[in-house]
Amino acid sequence: MRKHIVEADVVITTALIPGKPAPKLVTEDMVQEMHDGSVIVDLATATGGNCELSKDNETVVAHGVIIVGDSNLPGSVPQHASEMYAKNVLNVVEHFHDKEGNRKVDFEDEITAGSVVTCDGQIRIPELAGSPDPTPAPAPAPAPEGGNA
Repeated sequence: MRKHIVEADVVITTALIPGKPAPKLVTEDMVQEMHDGSVIVDLATATGGNCELSKDNETVVAHGVIIVGDSNLPGSVPQHASEMYAKNVLNVVEHFHDKEGNRKVDFEDEITAGSVVTCDGQIRIPELAGSPDPTPAPAPAPAPEGGNA
């Protein structure tokens, strides 16, 4: 990946791991090798950033490279972000259906295997299998009229 990063004019990073710091994908020495005026847009700065030199919600210049650290870029373009989100949701829905619109769940497919949490009443992610049941207990039946319980 180093070769592609140092030769790029623009690098956009978005890698996040839920509950953990963002992985460092662009090191300072990679930035030093980039051309002056190149740009890195780091969208993971809220959790530490994918570039070692990123700062959350700041634009910095390091070794002649402009590094934009924006943890809420979608919020600055809400219409476009909403359109992109809608397109992504549509793609997911289409992925789980065949051309006739019938449900298609193929666990040999890596997207399906990695994203389906439950199917047909079964928990598919082993880490969640021991989790407490989130279904609330039913409310007790009301006492009969007249106070004789």
